Formats: sequence, C-alpha cells, structure tokens
Amino acid sequence: MLNENIKTFRKSKGLSQAELAIKLNVVRQTVSKWENGLSVPDSDMLISLSEALETPVSTLLGEAVAASKVDDLKTISEKLEMINLQLAQRKTARRKTFHWLLIALCAVIVTIFAVLVVLNSPYSGWDYNDPETAVFGAAFHAFEYLFVRLAPVVFIGAVVGIFLTRK
Repeated sequence: MLNENIKTFRKSKGLSQAELAIKLNVVRQTVSKWENGLSVPDSDMLISLSEALETPVSTLLGEAVAASKVDDLKTISEKLEMINLQLAQRKTARRKTFHWLLIALCAVIVTIFAVLVVLNSPYSGWDYNDPETAVFGAAFHAFEYLFVRLAPVVFIGAVVGIFLTRK
C-alpha cells in the first residue's frame, strides 16, 4: 500500500524517481526500492517524503484519518512495523524456496550420475556407420563428458548453498 501510494503521489506531482530522490537527498535506487516494496522509508524519511509530495503521512500510509501528532507517530510506527514484518516474511519464503531448489538440484545431479553409471557408456558399442547414430552417439558422449566434469562443482556449490540457506 505504501509503495503504491508513493508511486501514485510522485506521478501525480509530475516527478521522476530521480527528481524525488534529489529532493530527499537519496539515490534514485532508494526511491525505486520503496516503490517496488523492497524496503520502506524510516519515520524521518517518511516525514520528508510527505513534505516533498505535499501529502500527509497518514495519506501516504493509506489512512485518511486526521489524528493528533502522538497518534500519527504511533500509527506510522505500527504501519512500518507491519510492512517490515511482511518484508521479513517474503525474505524467509524466498530463502526456503531457494533452499528446496538447491536440494532438488542435488537430487537431479545424483539421479543423472546413477543413470550414467547404469548405462555404462552404451554408445561405445554402437555402429557409427549410420549418420543418425553417429550424431546421437557424439552428442551423448559430449553430454556425459561435460556432465562428469561440471556436475561435481555444481553439486558442491549446491550443498554449500543448502547449508547456508538453512535456518
């Protein structure tokens, strides 16, 4: 909600992200992160942002309630806390997804190794006088050659990634 409001009010004022960033003494990427919901401005920056956009902080946060200054700060801090919690949950979900993708990658590598061991280079006994067989045999050999050399490095990297992304 905050990210959409920042973007809407910035555009309604005819400002680019770079122009708003200059007014706030931040880099353009910071404004972009706010608008994409990747981060939130702290309370001081939120006040500066509301002044730059000529919009009350409560409106930026999605509330049209006129309250006293103490209530405004309390509301702002509650909203920011909720937004930070949502960002933390997103980060945790991404970490878990990446963790399980690495586990799946390890399983695929082990499975392909097992299949290659069971097949035991079947192309060695093929008749390469047939052009289609020759092409398929060469491709299979190239795959096996590259896989046997690259897979251990990828596997070790995935195992390290699994340990780094666990809780």
